[in-house]
Amino acid sequence: MKRLLALGLALLCLLPLTACAPQQTLYSASWFDMFDTVTMVQGYAASQQEWDTQTAALHDDLVHYHRLFDIYHHYDGMVNLYDVNARAGQEPVQVSQELFDFLQLCKTSGETLTGSAVNIAAGAVLSLWHDARESENPAPPADSAIQEALQHCNLDDLLLDADTLTVAFADPAMTLDVGAAAKGYTAVQAGKAAQARGLDHALLNMGGNVYTTGPKVDGSAWRVGVENPRTGENEPQYVQTVELTGGDSLIISGDYQRYFTYEGRRYAHLIDLSTGCPAAYYSSVAVYSSPDDGLGDLFSTALFCLPPAQSRQTAAENGLAVLWLDTDGAVAAQTDSWPGKAA
Repeated sequence: MKRLLALGLALLCLLPLTACAPQQTLYSASWFDMFDTVTMVQGYAASQQEWDTQTAALHDDLVHYHRLFDIYHHYDGMVNLYDVNARAGQEPVQVSQELFDFLQLCKTSGETLTGSAVNIAAGAVLSLWHDARESENPAPPADSAIQEALQHCNLDDLLLDADTLTVAFADPAMTLDVGAAAKGYTAVQAGKAAQARGLDHALLNMGGNVYTTGPKVDGSAWRVGVENPRTGENEPQYVQTVELTGGDSLIISGDYQRYFTYEGRRYAHLIDLSTGCPAAYYSSVAVYSSPDDGLGDLFSTALFCLPPAQSRQTAAENGLAVLWLDTDGAVAAQTDSWPGKAA
């Protein structure tokens, strides 16, 4: 009798809490002012006001990282990569702990994890292809210009001093470009901050870099599609789908969004630094990380830019879950740990 009474009291104590728990509704928001891509977020909140407050804070964080990693503009109140590129060839530039830690992470990871397939010091050659892609009449840069630019991409010439938080270039002609890692890193950092503020059930998509703060409010996973890069009239929009929960990410690097065509050949924005020309081994590479520590973007870029045998070896050495799509959009290979299913 006492046991039944105790159980009844426990239920009575729980019922008011459950009854008063606010109903969670699915909301969404999208922005077009960061990282030259569309950013979308879906998530659950108790009210429109709560959602607006959460997404305003998330947007502020995303804008902060966009400005910090921007190599094309200066912003008052911060030292960003534009400032570093403008001054570090002449003198050490003091930066924030936040920017210093990111550059240190990229330098170390690029050397030790990807065999320098991703090199944030390769701005000299990456800028050639950026300018070519953005020109009125896109065409590949001259080979002589590419070869000259490749002489100024030595990662050892990036000098990082942890004691003074300074960045310097031993080669004045070197510049930084963190496009290979910035979006994925930003999605993870901003997503974690949003979760700390209480956005526990959200999915953030930054132009192919997807990060989840937690599952849907009912505990089920978010289903995310690996886009078909060669969609035809009768082709499906997605090749496979992946389920994501808290802290998971799906990051895709491909040749089908930023590219130009010249004399019938596609030139994408991802550069094979062994040649100084766009990589053409795959149409896309998808990397699943659970949880993502901010390096998923760096890995997807590296695996896209490496020849097949080396790309598979790098994935195996780092324990990555990967899907490779061939240049015609067909599945080329996938690791045993890849969790995707047919769309």
